[in-house]
Amino acid sequence: MLVFWVLLLLLGLFTFATVQQSVGSITRTPVWLLWLVMMMPALVLAGWALVQGPEKPLPLGVLLGLFVLCPLLYWGLVQWGRKPLGSGSPAAAPSQSLAESSAESPSPAAPSKPPLRPIDKEEESALQGCFPWSVYYLQNIEYLPQAMICRGQLRTSPTEAYETVKENVRRQFGDRFLVIFQEGMQGKPVFALVPNPQIQAQAQGKSKALTKPGLALGLLTITLLTTTSAGARLLGLTEAQQQADPSLIWQGLPYALALMVILGCHEMGHYLTARRYRMDATLPYFIPFPFFLGTFGAFIQLRSPVPHRRALFDVGIAGPLAGLVVTLPLLIWGLTQSTVVPIPESGSSLLSFEAVNPTASVLLALFIKLTLGAQVGLEQAVHLHPVAIAGCLGLVVTALNLMPVGQLDGGHIVHAMYGQRTGAIIGQVARLLVLMLAFVHSELLIWAILLFFIPVVDQPALNDISELDSRRDLLGLFALALLVLIVLPLPGPLARLLF
Repeated sequence: MLVFWVLLLLLGLFTFATVQQSVGSITRTPVWLLWLVMMMPALVLAGWALVQGPEKPLPLGVLLGLFVLCPLLYWGLVQWGRKPLGSGSPAAAPSQSLAESSAESPSPAAPSKPPLRPIDKEEESALQGCFPWSVYYLQNIEYLPQAMICRGQLRTSPTEAYETVKENVRRQFGDRFLVIFQEGMQGKPVFALVPNPQIQAQAQGKSKALTKPGLALGLLTITLLTTTSAGARLLGLTEAQQQADPSLIWQGLPYALALMVILGCHEMGHYLTARRYRMDATLPYFIPFPFFLGTFGAFIQLRSPVPHRRALFDVGIAGPLAGLVVTLPLLIWGLTQSTVVPIPESGSSLLSFEAVNPTASVLLALFIKLTLGAQVGLEQAVHLHPVAIAGCLGLVVTALNLMPVGQLDGGHIVHAMYGQRTGAIIGQVARLLVLMLAFVHSELLIWAILLFFIPVVDQPALNDISELDSRRDLLGLFALALLVLIVLPLPGPLARLLF
């Protein structure tokens, strides 16, 4: 029990550091309040275990409510106290279309604010010269509080236009402005010049270290401990047995190592691709959790804008593909060590690790058939080896990240493939489909609800007009097909043919 409370304390400390690092600079909401909301599921579970004992589980309704309401409350508190644009994180990119924001007019009752004019008349003439008529015929410059909108007619390819204008602006103004090229309200591409927040932060002495290796290493160590303990529980070792003989906990190490390798490769795929495009990114941060699976996953933070849709696509798809490369071998090996059992009367699902129904996923069914062959029939399930559990979770993580919604990996992919507006429409449709699918896969209900609180509009790249090449379009379609194969259950006729 002492180990449990030490892990809970360490989780609380690192959760506080993570919250402060991620949103402390962009919201006025107190960090301690955000930390309390993030820790609420762990604190309630710990209190329940202390009062009722570790053998009596928390009611499922309460548990589901915690994991639905706490993220929503956290997001709401962050947005409630969000600081105005330009006063937050130095690397934050605009979250909405700057061209669309020009359509908003201030309320007559509101006090008038002077528009931002970061250039004088002489510099305005120089800015007009940054737009050659044969590349982008500039018609007018509109000043907004957060940007200068340059509207005109595109006369050449989007890539050539953006590179020409960006280089001219850099030559004339240095690094004072970020040049954004995106779709306007009427479908016409417009340029927006935004004061470079990194330069402003440096001038104000507010620049921060890109990443904290000590924090990343500490979270990695704690997550290794929590996932090892979770692996031991998945083997049937109770909390009392682990306390009586602490050496038993190491039986969960294969599960822990397999799961962390999968999550780590996923995030390193994002990290290395971002660095290849010279984008600032933090090291992967793991999220430990002393219950259930032992972790909430891992993440990196991008600290600089995405240069173009090609980079957005590559960074988005690199994580799922890198994770899948290690997930499949681990899953196949783990399935060879798994055993066939009867399907329980209460039913089975993709996350019922003691008796996984092979038909719960098309892709999982194919790999079960590949590894176990004729051993598995329609009325049988598979008791997963701990490494196979990690592989199965790797598939689930890949599928959840490939959901084409907002700032998820899949949202980046469809945004890069079809543009910001069409990507948002695809996200809306995807959320409805996942909600319908939750009636088949009940374990997807929480995720289906959370998807409706993720903004469907992804942040624009600096050059958000230039389209992808055919190779990337094909790879994107493969990623979406992979999502379908993981999430959809095996159809009845195909199940009878396969098993």
